[in-house]
Amino acid sequence: MSNDPLIRLEGAARTYPGPVPVHALRPTDLAVEAGDYLAIMGPSGSGKSTFLHVVGCLDRPTSGRYAFAGNDVAAMDDAALAALRGRTIGFVFQRFHLLRDEPAWRNVALPLLYQGVGRAERARRADEALDRVGLLARRDHDPGRLSGGEQQRVALARALVKQPRLLLCDEPTGNLDSASGARVLELIREQHALGTTVLLITHDARVAEQARHQLFLADGVLGAAQPA
Repeated sequence: MSNDPLIRLEGAARTYPGPVPVHALRPTDLAVEAGDYLAIMGPSGSGKSTFLHVVGCLDRPTSGRYAFAGNDVAAMDDAALAALRGRTIGFVFQRFHLLRDEPAWRNVALPLLYQGVGRAERARRADEALDRVGLLARRDHDPGRLSGGEQQRVALARALVKQPRLLLCDEPTGNLDSASGARVLELIREQHALGTTVLLITHDARVAEQARHQLFLADGVLGAAQPA
């Protein structure tokens, strides 16, 4: 069995070309073991979203190396990378990204559709995920009939339905009131307790305190100490 960390960045960087290139993520070294819970803090424009996109295999580093579970991301074609994301990485975003005209259960089941899972099994697993986040009674409600906190819990259920190895959360409480945010963080802690690796992006120190470890991003540079 491999002893590789789940996430390993070796000098990984992301630069956007242009008349003045934008170095959104400077060369970064990082190892995250399976089962860890890491928070990445930083202000707007610090490179947090770029970092998440690289780690989540939505973007490739433009230099350096990124290995996920021992697999070199640069060596994978687009189809293989999409399959890796679809099988092993769950995403929770600040803005929910739910299909407005579809009921909650169909939103949750969407990743399983892309995996070729049959309708009955999709519905069963979606109901299980909704039950876990306390929303089974809302399975047939479209997002317009759900509160912001409920929509984020549906988005979390959608991330969890495929039983991901890595859960990436980008400001998951940013659009929520304090009570709804606390509930979402509780659900993330519960999933981490089941063995899922969690990487959480936030600008809120109180949210970051939920994690085992905290790192800070400023101007694309990842460090262990909060910059002055």
